[in-house]
Amino acid sequence: MRTLLFLLGGCALAAACLGLARLLGGGNANSLTGATLGFVALGFAIAGANLWIGVNSAGYAFREELPIFLLIFLVPAALAVLARWKFH
Repeated sequence: MRTLLFLLGGCALAAACLGLARLLGGGNANSLTGATLGFVALGFAIAGANLWIGVNSAGYAFREELPIFLLIFLVPAALAVLARWKFH
């Protein structure tokens, strides 16, 4: 359930970043690129924090948490890059 919440939250955050860039930046390529890169960095940090908490606090092994990290980072990041490419 937690993984699903992180996935949905990541997708919502990506949509918010790109939506704000389109609204405030006029939809030009530089604002969308900056929003996409900013989201990817923020998403990586959030997924990394989740990985760290899972390993240090919840007692999971790094090898158990790595697929979850990849899932909650790569799916929203791929959607953000795809949306950036589509709306360019």
